[in-house]
Amino acid sequence: MFGIFLGLVVLMVLAYIGWSIIWVAPIAAGVVALTGGLDLLDAYKDTYMGGFVDFAKSWFPVFMLGAIFGKLMEDTGMARSVAVAFTRVIGTNRAILGVLVSAAVLTYGGVSLFVVVFAVYPLALSLFREANISRKLIPATVALGAFTFTMTALPGSPQIQNLIPMEYFETDAMAAPVMGIIAGIIMAVGGYLYLRHREQKLREKGETFFEPEEKENVGEDEKTPMFVLSILPLLTVLLTLNLLQWDIVTALISGIVLIMLLNVTKYAKFIGAMNKGASGSVLAIINTSAAVGFGTVVREVPGFERLTEMLMGVKGNPLISEAVAVNVLAGATGSASGGMGIALEALGSKYYQIALDTGISPEAFHRVASLSSGGLDALPHNGAVLTLFAITGMTHKDSYRDIFVVAILIPIISVAVVILLNTIGVL
Repeated sequence: MFGIFLGLVVLMVLAYIGWSIIWVAPIAAGVVALTGGLDLLDAYKDTYMGGFVDFAKSWFPVFMLGAIFGKLMEDTGMARSVAVAFTRVIGTNRAILGVLVSAAVLTYGGVSLFVVVFAVYPLALSLFREANISRKLIPATVALGAFTFTMTALPGSPQIQNLIPMEYFETDAMAAPVMGIIAGIIMAVGGYLYLRHREQKLREKGETFFEPEEKENVGEDEKTPMFVLSILPLLTVLLTLNLLQWDIVTALISGIVLIMLLNVTKYAKFIGAMNKGASGSVLAIINTSAAVGFGTVVREVPGFERLTEMLMGVKGNPLISEAVAVNVLAGATGSASGGMGIALEALGSKYYQIALDTGISPEAFHRVASLSSGGLDALPHNGAVLTLFAITGMTHKDSYRDIFVVAILIPIISVAVVILLNTIGVL
């Protein structure tokens, strides 16, 4: 069992200093295999690659189509159109709320987190300038809208973090709607109130808006399609997935086709957008598959049984041990989907059996797994966090404190609250 923890430390430390999980995960898996008495070559070629390939086979279509959908929304200007419309309705006097809602709508509609950052940042810059709010709060505001409640909490979300548990608990994207909505409200309202508090504190210290060093390429004057047309692909994905109960692959294809039909005059952009989306999805699926492969090796060593006994031996609601396992592994990998993939690959079947034996709904296990993946994943080495800082021109010193509160602390509190409500029989 010591080897499992040593492997996790290797994975976490190397990922934190910026080494790619694609080759770090096999090294960490090798540590686990050697200390667990497995043949190193067999553990890599058969066990590790077996888990890697199985996950890629199951989820590559979703990763690829989701990335293409998001890239088409970005390149046709539809993502920006949706964001602009919501910020105009909310107004510059509520700049933080405008950016938050814009990012949330795009994420809940199926646009990838990375695309949302690019689409919303120019608007955030404009709104924060007019409201004279420090740019230090832009990363946390975007993170709250894109990396938290719409990614893991709101029922029906087409984000991968809400879809992965379906395979393990035989559920759908609407699993445990009341639990998800309560957690989502805690994240959204708690995060917004915190950001308004920080805005006031920064004003009192004399910290207000300051121009970025590079003002070009923010895209503020770019023409965008009509909002009514731009929102249709997002609604199509949501409605076909949740109301018509279509497979997520079919739902995403319908959204992609609709984008192309509504932007037929921009056909010259289609191939480039689809190429970039497909290429980007390869890195994303390989990163997550690498993490899942590590989990597959962990499951094969003798120490895993002892680790399982420890987790399952946590007193009280078994949802607690699931939340701890997913959170810790998401933090270790710096990836919500990767950490959840490791945890569910190793323990999903056991939690499903517990659900059947104890009478706790499998939907509750689905929702807690999803919620927990969006906690410690946002540690400083998280890829989305690093991208957010790169796009906004901020640093960890400038803005990570606020990201920690809205994307780690408050989401963990929301998980604790819904588990408590489940324990006392309210949910």
